Amino acid sequence: MSESPDQSFASVVALRRRADQLEIEAVEQALDAGWTWAQIGLALGISGQAAHKRLGPPRARRRGRQADKE
Repeated sequence: MSESPDQSFASVVALRRRADQLEIEAVEQALDAGWTWAQIGLALGISGQAAHKRLGPPRARRRGRQADKE
C-alpha cells in the first residue's frame, strides 16, 4: 500500500459512507417493490427486526438526507 495512513483511513471512511448510502437505496427500492422486512433482513444477513431497527423509517430517510448533504 503506497498511501499514507491518513489517506488510507480517509478511503475507509468514504467507502463506509458510500456503502451506507447504497444500503439505504437498496432498502428503499426493496420496500417500493413490496419486500417485507424479513426478506430485507435475509438479504442483508440479519433478522428482519434488526433490519427494520437499523434502516426503517424515519431513520432511512434521515440518513439518506444526511448523505445527500455530504
